[in-house]
Amino acid sequence: MKQPAGHHLAELNLGILKYDWDDPRVQDFVDGLDLVNGAAVRSPGFVWMLPEEDMHFEQTSEDGNMGANPRMASTLSVWESVETLEHFVWNTVHKRFYDRKAEWYDMGAVLRFAMWWVPIGHKPDMKEAMARFRHLEANGSSNHAFGWDHIKEAQLWRTKACG
Repeated sequence: MKQPAGHHLAELNLGILKYDWDDPRVQDFVDGLDLVNGAAVRSPGFVWMLPEEDMHFEQTSEDGNMGANPRMASTLSVWESVETLEHFVWNTVHKRFYDRKAEWYDMGAVLRFAMWWVPIGHKPDMKEAMARFRHLEANGSSNHAFGWDHIKEAQLWRTKACG
């Protein structure tokens, strides 16, 4: 699937920690968030990320869109292209943290990641992101919401993702 003209790529990465945020077993993860998020913001092709305080509300509040789970650890961001997101995920400090995800995240849920196209300048809210995520979960990859496997140009996930 080719990137539509006049569009950027939105992504929702949804995770639930195995332990509470203040548990020493997730301390390396917690301590690395500023490093990884800073690398994202400085990466070529980065457009926008849902601010930390908004994400905290969405994850932990009964009025948020993510189920009020105190162990939720997620990101919602927009990138210029598949290539720029793919580079960040697999060729920066993010990869070191990705490789340790089984230490920190409850891996019981298979689906943890969704992407979709957004018009340039659009910043998706969490209601939109969760609707895309749920659509992918229920229907599999389509032009409405998809994973890496739906994009022929994306190849790094095939060789760099751990099992």
